[in-house]
Amino acid sequence: MASFPTQPDAIEPAWLEARLRAAGVIGEARITALTWQPIGTGQVGDSARFHLTYDRDGGGPASVAGKFPAADPTSRGTAAAFGLYAKEVGFYRELHRQLDVRVAAPHVAEIAEDGVDFVLIFEDLGPARGGNQLDSCSLADAREGIKQAAALHAPSWGNAAILETAWLKPAPGVAQQVRALYPNAQAIFRERYAASLEPEYMAVCEELNAAAELWFGRDVPPQCLIHGDFRLDNMLFAIRGGAEPIAVLDWQTVALGNGLTDIGYFLGCGIGGAMRRAHEDELLDLYCAEMTRRGVPLTRDAIWDDYRIGALHGVSTAVFSAAYVERTPRGDENFLSMARGACDLALQHGSLDVLGKAG
Repeated sequence: MASFPTQPDAIEPAWLEARLRAAGVIGEARITALTWQPIGTGQVGDSARFHLTYDRDGGGPASVAGKFPAADPTSRGTAAAFGLYAKEVGFYRELHRQLDVRVAAPHVAEIAEDGVDFVLIFEDLGPARGGNQLDSCSLADAREGIKQAAALHAPSWGNAAILETAWLKPAPGVAQQVRALYPNAQAIFRERYAASLEPEYMAVCEELNAAAELWFGRDVPPQCLIHGDFRLDNMLFAIRGGAEPIAVLDWQTVALGNGLTDIGYFLGCGIGGAMRRAHEDELLDLYCAEMTRRGVPLTRDAIWDDYRIGALHGVSTAVFSAAYVERTPRGDENFLSMARGACDLALQHGSLDVLGKAG
């Protein structure tokens, strides 16, 4: 049993009060009552907003946000097997202060030895507008997303203090485990979505499955820290009632890798084919400019192949996640949206051909 609450309905005023006081969020005020409501659309973790009542005016924040293990056993088991909860807690404990990317400030970050039970309590960034994978976004939102990618990648680019973080390095055998599971994931994906996904896009999924040995066996030296699931559902816009433009959420998939993985993923499965095709050049130029401004000179020619390969991360993530997390109606729509955008980019720019040449 964990020594801390692991579900929203287990949070008690006295426990939260003590943790917020220890974090310097409140002073002598007492929390006299709390209520909560579910928020977000995540399938790997459950999130809630807690509304707080104090024994005095101005005692502390009116609300905080919390994150907990998924109630669904399939999602929870997948997260535990791949260390997703431990990664997110580690990110908030050790890494976020070394970066420029805007995240919700953590007040509590605890995890049990089993890597399953955890609790995160954050500042509440609302009122805010949640990104919606199914609706794409405005060009202004896409620009803010690109700027945040640079704010993540540039400070960690070649940064030994981050690149040598032991728990970020893949555990032995994980790549082989994913590769072994992937054909089954593709079979589930095919059976589930063959009548919904355009045939040319399903063909891309099948080709990547055929190239699974090459895709999951790639040995590319890491450049920086990457988010790993850099898409609209993991972003909040106009946070704090419009006081700030954006924050990035959900750091379970944080990893060491090539920064263009996040960019190929975001422009592919993140914002959808229509937005990407209309503004791809501008957004890639913006990324290069932001990275260069932050001390990592990049050009379009230098990033082009890595960007095209990065799009395939969207394909494999859609396929694998569809098979191994809880199935929901919105999840089905989400995975189809991701696959369409990523496959559209891969088809237009020959991502699988580039992978074959690079491999």
